[in-house]
Amino acid sequence: MKLFNLLLNILWLVFCGIWMAIGYVIAALICFILIVTIPFGVASLRIAGFVLWPFGRTTVERPGAGAGSFIGNVIWVIFAGWWLALGHLITSIPLFVSIIGIPFGWANLKLIPISLMPLGREVVQTDQGFAGR
Repeated sequence: MKLFNLLLNILWLVFCGIWMAIGYVIAALICFILIVTIPFGVASLRIAGFVLWPFGRTTVERPGAGAGSFIGNVIWVIFAGWWLALGHLITSIPLFVSIIGIPFGWANLKLIPISLMPLGREVVQTDQGFAGR
């Protein structure tokens, strides 16, 4: 399973992972420049690492994430989350069209909820494949 995840991650990195991770890093840099939004930048970098190498990992709700995470996610969706979700949607289209890229297109669509609401989530290792989540 680990070898299969490695192969999937390498293919993912080449076809769409690097581009989406760059989008998250740009969002993080903008958040760091604005100072007040540094927590959003940290969350964006965490998700960038996940988007760069997603197979063999998943996100789970962080215990104790409450109203602050919810309010932060609402702000995130308005200013950054929607265009990152749009990026996942746009990069999934050519993957679906290519037929062989359908699993990666589906994985891209599964990342949309995380791109919209990254606060209150943490990335953890899993023994399931990406389709099992």
